[in-house]
Amino acid sequence: VQLQASGGGLVQAGDSLRLSCAVSGLTYSTYVMGWFRQVPGKEREFVSGILWSDGTTRYADSVKGRFTVSRDSAKNTLYLQMDSLKPEDTALYYCATNWGHSIFTTPGLFDFWGQGTLVTVSS
Repeated sequence: VQLQASGGGLVQAGDSLRLSCAVSGLTYSTYVMGWFRQVPGKEREFVSGILWSDGTTRYADSVKGRFTVSRDSAKNTLYLQMDSLKPEDTALYYCATNWGHSIFTTPGLFDFWGQGTLVTVSS
C-alpha cells in the first residue's frame, strides 16, 4: 500500500485548502483512512477519518464544522477540504490507512503512511 499526499501550502486565516491523498495497493474494501497532523515538538494528532467502504466519517473536535473528509473510490483518492483555516491549523498533514471496520484515532494503529504535506496558515 502506498499513499501520496499533496495540496498543502501557505494561506491566510479564513482561507480554504483541499488536501489530496492518492492511494494505491488497496486490495480489500474494509479500510479505514485517516488524516493526522503534527507540529514540531508535539505528538501526531488525529484530524479526521473515513471508512472506505461506506463513507462513515469522524472528526477531531478542533476541526469539526470546518473540515470535511471524503473519498473518491473510482480515483482511489482521499480528500480533506479545510475551510475557515486558523493559524493553529498550521502543521504537517499526513494521510494514513490500515485494515479496519472502525475509525481509529491512534496513530500507532495505522500501518501505512504518506509523506506529509505542509499547511501554513498566517494570521
